[in-house]
Amino acid sequence: MSDVPGAAVQARRADARRNAGNVLEAAAAVFVTSGVDAPIREIATRAGVGTATIYRHYPTRADLIIAVYRSQVQSLSASGPALLASEPSPHRALVRWIDQFVDFVVTKQGMATVLQSSESCYDPLHDYFLEHLVPVCARLLEEAAAAGEIVPGQDPHVLLRGVGSICAGATGENRDHDARHLVRLLINGLRCAPGA
Repeated sequence: MSDVPGAAVQARRADARRNAGNVLEAAAAVFVTSGVDAPIREIATRAGVGTATIYRHYPTRADLIIAVYRSQVQSLSASGPALLASEPSPHRALVRWIDQFVDFVVTKQGMATVLQSSESCYDPLHDYFLEHLVPVCARLLEEAAAAGEIVPGQDPHVLLRGVGSICAGATGENRDHDARHLVRLLINGLRCAPGA
């Protein structure tokens, strides 16, 4: 009998974690389509929770925005080693990871105004991005270079900045700008010349 309350608490905690994850996914999707000023009830509806649940986990809109950003950086950080383990070559892992990075950058455009605002609560996010993603990109580049697939000595920070700059052109009315195609050209440009 003493196990029942413990099991109930664990079930509630699991539900709470699941709800928090659903909220982050829903908020990320809503931020892309409706911007960061979208009504909280829109996020709650998409997540299948009440607005009170969102406020319990994320008391302010800034808390929610920061949590979405950090969650997506963590996911992208974890995917690098996973791709190296599952893809047939380090270059293929790099290509797949950069595709995911493009998705990350494009979806952040709905958050750009607040992330670049003067509100100090967002200041640590850039360092968080660098601390988590630059080492992953560096490892992918190093593994591809060690396999003889790309020219060695590539700077991961420069590559991520270049991809970000390409993606920045894919906003608004610029429908002819195919960021993913241009990024693929950039990544293919890292390949070693045959016989080199």
